[in-house]
Amino acid sequence: MTRQGEDGAGTTEPAGRELSGLLAAWVRGWAASRAVPPPTPVPGGWRLQVGLAGHRVRYVLAAYDDASLAELGRRRATPGTWIKAAADPADLRTALPAAWTMADTGHLMTIPFTAGTATPPASYTTRIAVLGDVIVAKVIDAAGEVAASGRLAPAGQVGVIDQVETAPAHRRRGLGSSVMRTLSHHAVRLGVHRGVLVATDEGRDLYRALGWTVRAPVAAAHVPEAGVPLT
Repeated sequence: MTRQGEDGAGTTEPAGRELSGLLAAWVRGWAASRAVPPPTPVPGGWRLQVGLAGHRVRYVLAAYDDASLAELGRRRATPGTWIKAAADPADLRTALPAAWTMADTGHLMTIPFTAGTATPPASYTTRIAVLGDVIVAKVIDAAGEVAASGRLAPAGQVGVIDQVETAPAHRRRGLGSSVMRTLSHHAVRLGVHRGVLVATDEGRDLYRALGWTVRAPVAAAHVPEAGVPLT
């Protein structure tokens, strides 16, 4: 949130302690889910070495002011660098130099996990795999192909849901909901009772229908890398 100080300059108030904790858990879980190095603390947030074309480095910020955000934007304006912040997108755009391009805003969401079996529709089966600390749920169709999938990455007392996807030919059949309920059940079995994720606009509607609550916008900006499309 942006407020005007006595001198008229805009400053961004730090996120509350709870919100900062949720973002910290999300960053840790996201890194585990994506098999990238653990986040490194930086002033106001964390740095992730993502290592992908067009997405080399990511900064996730929970606490900052306009001046420090502008300085980060000047110092780190390297192609392939991203900044995500618990902020209104307009505030992020105002603070960053012109080299930065805004991307779609995400939605930080939470839910109390509940146990319970999730049976997919007829002709589909659910399979669970464990990759280190990450639980992977897959819904398999009659031909043995993956129709939907998602991941749960525990981060302390919080479980991070990530990479929930449904193949285009299998959408609108409740498979995404089945994946989410399966991951929730396994979270409770692991002793993790609170979930967090960052959703797209489309995903937000699905998760709201499943009981998730929007906690904050997550504004995003990046410095484009020549010849690399934004995905």
